[in-house]
Amino acid sequence: MAMCKVSSSVHFVSRSAGTAREGSTRPHWTPITDVYTTDSGLVVKVELAGMRSEHLEITVEGNRLRISGNRPDGCRAAKCNFLVMEINYGPFESVLEVPPGYDLSLAKAAYLNGFLRIDVPLVVRSSKSAKVPIAEGNSALL
Repeated sequence: MAMCKVSSSVHFVSRSAGTAREGSTRPHWTPITDVYTTDSGLVVKVELAGMRSEHLEITVEGNRLRISGNRPDGCRAAKCNFLVMEINYGPFESVLEVPPGYDLSLAKAAYLNGFLRIDVPLVVRSSKSAKVPIAEGNSALL
Protein backbone atom coordinates (compact mmCIF):
# COMPACT_ATOMS: atom_id res chain seq x y z
CA MET A 1 0.00 0.00 0.00
CA ALA A 2 1.57 3.30 -1.09
CA MET A 3 1.18 6.36 1.07
CA CYS A 4 1.12 9.93 -0.14
CA LYS A 5 1.53 12.89 2.18
CA VAL A 6 -1.38 14.78 0.69
CA SER A 7 -3.88 12.30 -0.72
CA SER A 8 -3.97 9.60 1.96
CA SER A 9 -5.93 9.32 5.18
CA VAL A 10 -2.71 10.23 7.00
CA HIS A 11 -1.78 13.51 5.43
CA PHE A 12 0.10 16.68 6.10
CA VAL A 13 -1.65 19.91 6.85
CA SER A 14 1.54 21.75 6.09
CA ARG A 15 2.26 25.33 6.95
CA SER A 16 5.17 25.55 4.60
CA ALA A 17 5.60 29.20 3.69
CA GLY A 18 8.27 28.93 1.01
CA THR A 19 11.13 31.24 1.90
CA ALA A 20 11.14 32.85 5.31
CA ARG A 21 12.09 36.49 5.68
CA GLU A 22 14.93 37.61 7.90
CA GLY A 23 13.78 37.65 11.53
CA SER A 24 10.61 35.73 10.73
CA THR A 25 9.60 32.95 13.11
CA ARG A 26 7.11 31.36 10.69
CA PRO A 27 7.95 27.80 9.69
CA HIS A 28 9.49 27.70 6.25
CA TRP A 29 10.38 24.10 5.53
CA THR A 30 8.94 20.63 6.03
CA PRO A 31 11.21 17.73 6.96
CA ILE A 32 11.22 14.49 4.98
CA THR A 33 8.79 12.08 6.64
CA ASP A 34 7.83 8.41 6.36
CA VAL A 35 4.54 7.16 7.81
CA TYR A 36 3.74 3.46 7.90
CA THR A 37 1.65 0.95 9.80
CA THR A 38 2.74 -2.15 11.71
CA ASP A 39 0.80 -4.84 13.55
CA SER A 40 0.91 -2.70 16.69
CA GLY A 41 0.17 0.75 15.28
CA LEU A 42 1.37 3.71 13.26
CA VAL A 43 5.01 4.79 12.90
CA VAL A 44 6.09 8.32 11.94
CA LYS A 45 9.77 8.67 11.08
CA VAL A 46 11.17 12.16 10.43
CA GLU A 47 14.65 12.98 9.10
CA LEU A 48 16.10 15.81 11.22
CA ALA A 49 19.87 15.55 10.91
CA GLY A 50 21.97 18.04 12.83
CA MET A 51 19.37 18.72 15.49
CA ARG A 52 19.17 18.08 19.20
CA SER A 53 16.07 16.68 20.86
CA GLU A 54 15.67 19.85 22.94
CA HIS A 55 15.09 21.78 19.69
CA LEU A 56 12.06 19.60 18.87
CA GLU A 57 8.47 19.83 20.05
CA ILE A 58 5.71 17.27 19.55
CA THR A 59 2.13 18.13 20.48
CA VAL A 60 -1.20 16.37 20.08
CA GLU A 61 -4.30 18.38 19.21
CA GLY A 62 -7.31 16.12 18.77
CA ASN A 63 -6.41 13.74 15.93
CA ARG A 64 -3.45 15.87 14.82
CA LEU A 65 0.19 15.28 15.60
CA ARG A 66 2.25 18.48 15.34
CA ILE A 67 6.03 18.23 14.96
CA SER A 68 7.94 21.50 15.09
CA GLY A 69 11.35 22.87 15.87
CA ASN A 70 14.27 24.91 14.67
CA ARG A 71 17.42 23.58 12.96
CA PRO A 72 20.21 26.07 13.70
CA ASP A 73 22.68 27.06 11.00
CA GLY A 74 25.87 27.53 12.95
CA CYS A 75 28.39 25.60 10.89
CA ARG A 76 29.08 27.74 7.83
CA ALA A 77 31.61 30.52 7.45
CA ALA A 78 30.41 34.10 7.89
CA LYS A 79 31.13 34.98 4.25
CA CYS A 80 30.55 32.12 1.87
CA ASN A 81 29.17 31.73 -1.64
CA PHE A 82 27.07 28.62 -2.05
CA LEU A 83 27.43 26.56 -5.19
CA VAL A 84 24.72 24.16 -4.01
CA MET A 85 22.44 24.62 -0.98
CA GLU A 86 19.98 21.81 -0.32
CA ILE A 87 19.97 21.61 3.48
CA ASN A 88 17.12 23.51 5.14
CA TYR A 89 17.73 25.52 8.29
CA GLY A 90 15.51 27.54 10.57
CA PRO A 91 12.03 26.87 11.90
CA PHE A 92 9.85 24.04 10.58
CA GLU A 93 6.47 22.51 11.28
CA SER A 94 4.61 19.43 10.08
CA VAL A 95 1.10 18.47 11.09
CA LEU A 96 -0.15 14.93 10.54
CA GLU A 97 -3.83 14.16 10.64
CA VAL A 98 -4.06 10.67 12.09
CA PRO A 99 -7.01 8.51 11.04
CA PRO A 100 -9.33 6.87 13.57
CA GLY A 101 -8.08 3.69 15.19
CA TYR A 102 -4.85 5.07 16.68
CA ASP A 103 -4.38 6.33 20.24
CA LEU A 104 -2.34 9.57 20.11
CA SER A 105 -2.56 9.90 23.90
CA LEU A 106 -0.23 6.88 24.17
CA ALA A 107 2.28 8.00 21.50
CA LYS A 108 5.98 7.57 22.32
CA ALA A 109 8.87 9.38 20.64
CA ALA A 110 12.62 8.77 20.38
CA TYR A 111 15.35 10.75 18.61
CA LEU A 112 18.51 8.92 17.51
CA ASN A 113 21.14 9.51 14.81
CA GLY A 114 19.18 12.32 13.15
CA PHE A 115 15.85 10.50 13.01
CA LEU A 116 12.77 11.22 15.11
CA ARG A 117 10.54 8.15 15.48
CA ILE A 118 7.03 8.43 16.89
CA ASP A 119 5.09 5.24 17.60
CA VAL A 120 1.32 5.60 17.89
CA PRO A 121 -0.40 2.41 19.12
CA LEU A 122 -3.69 1.07 17.88
CA VAL A 123 -6.74 1.90 19.99
CA VAL A 124 -7.33 -1.01 22.33
CA ARG A 125 -10.88 -2.18 21.98
CA SER A 126 -12.28 -4.46 24.60
CA SER A 127 -13.49 -7.68 23.03
CA LYS A 128 -15.18 -8.77 26.25
CA SER A 129 -18.89 -8.58 26.48
CA ALA A 130 -20.25 -6.96 29.59
CA LYS A 131 -23.64 -6.65 31.16
CA VAL A 132 -24.98 -3.28 32.20
CA PRO A 133 -26.50 -3.52 35.67
CA ILE A 134 -30.10 -2.44 36.14
CA ALA A 135 -30.82 -0.65 39.42
CA GLU A 136 -34.09 -1.35 41.24
CA GLY A 137 -36.19 1.47 42.64
CA ASN A 138 -33.92 4.41 41.71
CA SER A 139 -36.26 7.00 40.24
CA ALA A 140 -33.42 9.49 39.82
CA LEU A 141 -32.39 7.69 36.64
CA LEU A 142 -35.88 7.89 35.16
